[in-house]
Amino acid sequence: MKRTLFLVLLLSNFVGWSQVKGRVSDGVEPIAGATVYFPSINKGGVTNLDGVFIFDNLPMGSYAVVISYVGFLPQKKTLTISKTTQNLGEFLLLADSALDEVIISGNLKPVNRLESTVPVEVYSPGFLQQNPSPNLFEGIQYINGIRAQINCSVCNTGDIHINGLEGPYTFVLIDGMPIVSSLASVYGLNGIPTGMIEKVEIIKGPSGTLYGSQAVGGLINVITKLPEYSPRFFSDVYGTSWQEFNADLGFSGKINEKINFLTGVNGFIYDNPVDNNKDNFTDVTQQKRFSLFQKFSWTTKLSRKGSLALRYLYEDRWGGELDWTPANRGGDQIYGESIFTKRFEIIGAQNLSDQWEVQYSYTDHDQDSFYGDMAFQAKERIAFIQGIWRKESGQHQWLAGLSTRYSWYDDNTPATEILTANDPNRYWLPGIFLEDEITLKEGHKLLLGMRLDQHKDHGIIATPRAGYKINFDEQTLLRLNAGTGFRVVNIFTEDHAALTGARDLVIEEDLAPEQSYNINLNFYKKSYTSRGWILGLEAALWHTYFTNQILPDFDTNPNEIRYNNLNGHAVSQGGSLNIEANYGQFRAQIGASILDVFTKENNQRIRPVFTEKWSMTWAITTPLWNEKLRLDYTGNLYGPMRLPLLGELDPRAEFSPVWSIQNLKFSYQKDNDWNLFVGVKNLLNWTPAKNNPFLIARSDDPFDRNVKSNTNGTIQATTDNPYALSFDPTYIYAPNQGIRFFIGLNYSLSR
Repeated sequence: MKRTLFLVLLLSNFVGWSQVKGRVSDGVEPIAGATVYFPSINKGGVTNLDGVFIFDNLPMGSYAVVISYVGFLPQKKTLTISKTTQNLGEFLLLADSALDEVIISGNLKPVNRLESTVPVEVYSPGFLQQNPSPNLFEGIQYINGIRAQINCSVCNTGDIHINGLEGPYTFVLIDGMPIVSSLASVYGLNGIPTGMIEKVEIIKGPSGTLYGSQAVGGLINVITKLPEYSPRFFSDVYGTSWQEFNADLGFSGKINEKINFLTGVNGFIYDNPVDNNKDNFTDVTQQKRFSLFQKFSWTTKLSRKGSLALRYLYEDRWGGELDWTPANRGGDQIYGESIFTKRFEIIGAQNLSDQWEVQYSYTDHDQDSFYGDMAFQAKERIAFIQGIWRKESGQHQWLAGLSTRYSWYDDNTPATEILTANDPNRYWLPGIFLEDEITLKEGHKLLLGMRLDQHKDHGIIATPRAGYKINFDEQTLLRLNAGTGFRVVNIFTEDHAALTGARDLVIEEDLAPEQSYNINLNFYKKSYTSRGWILGLEAALWHTYFTNQILPDFDTNPNEIRYNNLNGHAVSQGGSLNIEANYGQFRAQIGASILDVFTKENNQRIRPVFTEKWSMTWAITTPLWNEKLRLDYTGNLYGPMRLPLLGELDPRAEFSPVWSIQNLKFSYQKDNDWNLFVGVKNLLNWTPAKNNPFLIARSDDPFDRNVKSNTNGTIQATTDNPYALSFDPTYIYAPNQGIRFFIGLNYSLSR
């Protein structure tokens, strides 16, 4: 070996030296710490935080290079190094197929993103932390086509819009399990801490074939951390000038050679009432939240992988008049909305063989809340189990599954009563699906799938889908996908105001389930320049057509929310463009979407409230002066959206202006272990209260004591109430929290 090395070095004096560099990634995010090794000359190194490696003074010639990283299949290539400086481009490492938790949501199996027939967007914790966020709801607001919508100025309920569709059309999963629904979809999104997230996978468009009829507009799959690849210890703590404090702490290790564990704790406290808009109400809900996450992974004697995750969440939140105290809870003197949430989750999976896997989950959600003097007490329990079968046969890759879901729901409203007796809502939802991905010829794949669910009220529900993918080369592809969706309304999920007294609830008919039909076209291209730039471009067009759409009507009567099936049709269509650029430690992701969303009834075309016409997002990282100091610049920009007014005399703007939330983060990295960061959130100090006389209608009379109505229920204009309004906190379209500074520290101790 020494003689070979001596000869290579001797020959290099005649043939010359060169510098080479490249980048290692999983096809979505860079892989830091990957080993790059040239066996013939015994030279190696590791990639930096951006997945980039650089070797100086390599002798010219042809060499084998081996690139490896734990959890991924090693890649071996033969490279020819010429006289000039060489950019070797990007090296893609594929997840080891034995790691069953490393999945792509598009087809429930571990494949590289570029191999999936269904377009799936993947975001790492690093992306979520470019603007430090305590939970998923806040962390994803800089993803193109995604908008975190706050629905109430007082209690800050929220949902996630995908491509302009309302929150109930978005299906949120944890580790592929459908446990975020109904009650949890209203407040639970704030309870998913970013510290437990390994990555977030997003599919835009119906995904009912694999995940059931609720996945109408798209899905968000939160993949939790893997114990076997987590740091031995990690912490992420930060605070803001608004006196918000967030802490994520965790540690991992081995119980024995077969079993790994991960323990994570999250705490968030915000107990500083602020009233910058001077309406005597809290601008932001006060919150005290605690979450405990425990996960185990193991390998059986037959090398079968399994995992079990447990999570407990407790949250105490309130918003309302500044002088509200817990003693006023449920009273009619000082208005406050107080919500106690207790939630327990179990998520598990076990490989039974190379072809069979079982997945299961259970959730127990308990909500104890008061909205002013109106109580809302609700409990929900959901159990789910699913068996999955995979088989490759020639050109076919078969995927099949059999599942059943049991839901139990009870609250103190007439929704769970028969006459005067309590009658909790119970039902089973069994389902079966079959899918075949066919390789027609090199670079061409056809996907065909069908799911059947048995609903207790609506019988057999069929949700088919089809997809076609063309690879023009290894980095250029075109995908065409089509599918259907089926949704049954849940009033509390649709709009919490329907059950909290802000408006009266009116259901005008027996609501029929709505049906949707979607088609979307996706183009993806990645390229490498001779100067070392790595560029990515993704463009998409989509069209979704709804029949029997169930819409809340805020306009007919300002004191009511009316629910009925649309006597016509609705459409959500548009296009999006994402551009990504990487050069060394510089990274930029910029996206834009154009949305055309409307309902058509009686030849009248109406744009729904809270739906923007266009939007932009960006996330840019650049080094400053040296590799240890960085700047992250994130932001979004939204076009006008129609807002819910309470009548012709309402003085507030009917349409929102163009608005933007922008953030800066400066971070200093020391020895790959410590990371100190400071920055500013909402740099422009934008809030929806700007250029509006008020946000909350009748904040001085939240119990409507001085509201006068006609005999038909129409509110009268009076000296005390010149705009003929009632108390209503639903006029909100953007975060009501202004500029604030933050400082924090990350620490990670590798195994």
